[in-house]
Amino acid sequence: MGKFEEMCERLKRMDALIRRRGTGAPRAFAKLLGISRSTLFLYLGLLKDYGAEIAYDRERESYYYERDFTLQL
Repeated sequence: MGKFEEMCERLKRMDALIRRRGTGAPRAFAKLLGISRSTLFLYLGLLKDYGAEIAYDRERESYYYERDFTLQL
């Protein structure tokens, strides 16, 4: 699998975890994805560039979508 395909797969996995509000804190989320925290923040930025309104719930320790969002790659 090439780098682009790998990134797309990670973005899809991120999307699924965010939808379930099952990301955990940033460090845990990055570990789930097998990436560094800095890469996690880059990927979150990509999702935001695609139109995702992502927020973080400190109480639940999870990212979530503030509005309905469909990831189209």
